[in-house]
Amino acid sequence: MSSLRRRTGSMAGGSSLLEKFKDFDAYAKPIEDFRIKTTSGAMVTLASMVVIAVLLLSEFIDWRTVVMQPSLEVDKARNEKLIINLNISVPHVPCYLLSIDVMDVAGEHQNDVASSIYKMRLDEKGNPIEAKKSEVGDSTKDMDQAAERAKDPKYCGSCYSANPPPSGCCNTCEEVQKAYAEMAWSFPVNSSAIEQCAKEHWAEKVATQSHEGCNIWGRLQVNKVAGNFHLAPGKSFSQGGMHVHDLAPYLAQGKFDFSHTIHSLSFGKKVDFANPLDSVTKSTRIAYNMYQYYLKVVSTRFRFRNSTVIHTNQFSATEHERDTTPKNSVGGLPGVFFNYDISPMLVTYTEYQKPFSHFLTDICAVVGGVFTVAGIVDSFIFTAGKQLKRKLELGKAT
Repeated sequence: MSSLRRRTGSMAGGSSLLEKFKDFDAYAKPIEDFRIKTTSGAMVTLASMVVIAVLLLSEFIDWRTVVMQPSLEVDKARNEKLIINLNISVPHVPCYLLSIDVMDVAGEHQNDVASSIYKMRLDEKGNPIEAKKSEVGDSTKDMDQAAERAKDPKYCGSCYSANPPPSGCCNTCEEVQKAYAEMAWSFPVNSSAIEQCAKEHWAEKVATQSHEGCNIWGRLQVNKVAGNFHLAPGKSFSQGGMHVHDLAPYLAQGKFDFSHTIHSLSFGKKVDFANPLDSVTKSTRIAYNMYQYYLKVVSTRFRFRNSTVIHTNQFSATEHERDTTPKNSVGGLPGVFFNYDISPMLVTYTEYQKPFSHFLTDICAVVGGVFTVAGIVDSFIFTAGKQLKRKLELGKAT
């Protein structure tokens, strides 16, 4: 008997402990007999389920969406080079007449850039004729030069008192023109007086191509300081610290129509976003028009979730144009000029996606919030219905 009492007492103690543990239940359940189910409650429940489903779907889409979060800081990079990618068509200026030059505030000049620039001749309808790396002339030029050299392997053309190139000879008309440009001399208007130009029929080719256009594309490498690059007519050279274009051999053409289309222009590595000057077209009837674009270049960095980092640049642009006809006192050089300035700020875009823990938190907030609001609405409807029913029973409702 004593053992039975001890066992019964032990069971009673366990039951008492379980009863005390139930006091921690924050979700006390009412007795089933005291629950009242109503039609309005069912409608509120269905409506809340629909709202929950819609909100959960939107939260799921938001969780799966990857966004680029921008941040701003000072650009601390030093001694960097800046790559400029360009593709520009000038439909009324022939390739032999165009040069592309670069100047910056550091004092560096790149005249008639040739190493990384390509030119494509365009006919009067804008169709391509040929493309060569910074080469001006027709497709038979190289063949003509090769034939001349084959006749006389020891041939060494004169540079006509100009400093010769590293090879020591000016064997082509273009080499003579470059030698003159380096000496800051104007090239003779009568090119037939130059032996090399006469052999290559340079004057005839100029006349033949005078109604053509030109597409210029490629890349420029410049210092990461303020500067400008431009497409302008004539051979360029520096004289007395000034940038000069020799137009004397081309004045017979009569006009320089610099209507143009900027197919693409970007700074740094190409990234899939639109730049403000892409596909911009300008046209004019003024023979000596100067187009000026003022660019503000901002260093940009993209950080992706897979740890890939891309460094590039964005830019804003404003534009201006003016007439540089010689009779005007304003003066100037016809062409397309791009003046760029470097911002001291660095914009970083970081790829971001909400973590799964945030998604779970949002789910709990949606479900709990909707059920709480639905409970308040249901309670209000139920109470209002009871009061209305009581008034109807007393005959006080109108």
